[in-house]
Amino acid sequence: MSNGTLPLPAAEQNPAASRRDQPGGVLRALFAPLEQLIVSGGDSRLQLDRSTGANGYFCRPAPCPDTLEFSSSTATSISQRGYDAASNARDALMRAAISDGIESAFDDRIEAMRGELRQQLGLAANIDVIFSASGTDAQLQALHCGRALLGPSFSNVVVGADQTGSGTVFTARGQHFGERTASDHVVTKGALLDGLSAQIDSVAVPLGNGYGGFVGDTELDAKVYDAVERQTFARRNVLLHAMDCSKLGRRAPSDELLLQIAARWPREVLIAIDACQMRLSRRQIAWYLDAGFMVLITGSKYFTGPPFSGALLLPPALTKRILEAGPDLTGLKVYGQQSDWPRHWHGARAQLPAGPNFGQWLRWEAALAEIAGYFAVPDAFRQQALHRVGTGIAQLIDASPQLQLLPQQPADAASRNEELALPTIFPFTLKRDGAALPVAACKDIHRKLALPPDRDQAPCLLGQPVEWHQDDGGACGVLRLCLSARHITDAWSSDPAHAEAQLGELHQQVATTLARVEQQLTHRDDNEPSKESHGPRVQ
Repeated sequence: MSNGTLPLPAAEQNPAASRRDQPGGVLRALFAPLEQLIVSGGDSRLQLDRSTGANGYFCRPAPCPDTLEFSSSTATSISQRGYDAASNARDALMRAAISDGIESAFDDRIEAMRGELRQQLGLAANIDVIFSASGTDAQLQALHCGRALLGPSFSNVVVGADQTGSGTVFTARGQHFGERTASDHVVTKGALLDGLSAQIDSVAVPLGNGYGGFVGDTELDAKVYDAVERQTFARRNVLLHAMDCSKLGRRAPSDELLLQIAARWPREVLIAIDACQMRLSRRQIAWYLDAGFMVLITGSKYFTGPPFSGALLLPPALTKRILEAGPDLTGLKVYGQQSDWPRHWHGARAQLPAGPNFGQWLRWEAALAEIAGYFAVPDAFRQQALHRVGTGIAQLIDASPQLQLLPQQPADAASRNEELALPTIFPFTLKRDGAALPVAACKDIHRKLALPPDRDQAPCLLGQPVEWHQDDGGACGVLRLCLSARHITDAWSSDPAHAEAQLGELHQQVATTLARVEQQLTHRDDNEPSKESHGPRVQ
């Protein structure tokens, strides 16, 4: 974040928390400006830079219709659809609070949202939904659920540790991943959460081979199996984090291997699916849950709800085991509140503070509107649109001598992922004078695209730069151009001609964005004049 980034005053970070001790203070907090509420109840990643009005991902808490939004692998500014949903939800909660009281009305609404999320995702009514402020917070929830079954000393085997959130290196060991939590508690980054021992180990299984490519699917399955077997042989239970999908669009290990591991070690290994990108079908989510796995999701990646919103999904048999074991949620007291957990988790809720997190709730209200909008689009159009636009993106990148697309994971013809078996994250390296740019240079370009000095030029948001190792082992940076649910929802029309025109406009936005990337590659420094790029154009 820039040097202009300042922490919000406590009342702006979490209005409900700051006014809870005042008579009627919680209800009054709802009258704060909606943009302020939407970024409340989160950690430092939601802090706004006062010079730009955006957070560290260059996302804003109000609609930005002129921005070219291709950053859903990281985060996206709220849409008008999501903003209106949040506004209407706030009005409805105010009305309910008059008769029921604010905290009771809030708890009722969160419980109803569990049902709405299950309905939108086509899940059974007995699937438990545990809400959280972000996917990283959901990882801590999964760790505490795993601890109830695996004991205080176990190992986290993290598949795709090289392509997941930066906080995972901490959450996998039960450590604080920042210096301020979503509940506005100051903590020590890297320190163990309360109630945890120092015996949680983390084993990383990378997806990249370190030499310009990805580990093959068969080899990767073998590496995951070996990592789990080594831990169980050492008499350590395992929480296995599978990846669906990574920052660079990869899925691993195979479903077949997950079933094999679950069958061989039914009590020693607990499987959690990192599906926080939400680039998987409803059928695939249901399959994971039917197999007895935990599933971590968000509403703020593919579905483009405002950052951040997380959830942990639990199948009924697993919930039963956890509740019988009696989970110790001491470490989560500084991260969440009672309403995050379903009402029938009586003992768990009793360990957590009461009171609402308005920001987390409103971000999920916006995300639910995006999810509903996406699944209202006919299946055939979603498939057609992702295929056509995705093919066009790959062709435009391939046509550029300065950009190189990373290898795409082959689509499985038998995949349950339906249209989301197609690639929606397009990572590419950038070359200047034949050499790939390092991460720092990619970050500079990423920022200049998001905050163009020319105010007449539309901002372009891409996925944050990721480090990549080339075939010689040297490190470079990768930018990511991402398709999202919002693109498909906004392109859909029952009028075929209008839908065709909308897809053409989306393709033109992609071409404009890539041309702007190429234009940045002609700049040596900020003092040199801009040169016109003859980069990718619509074919």
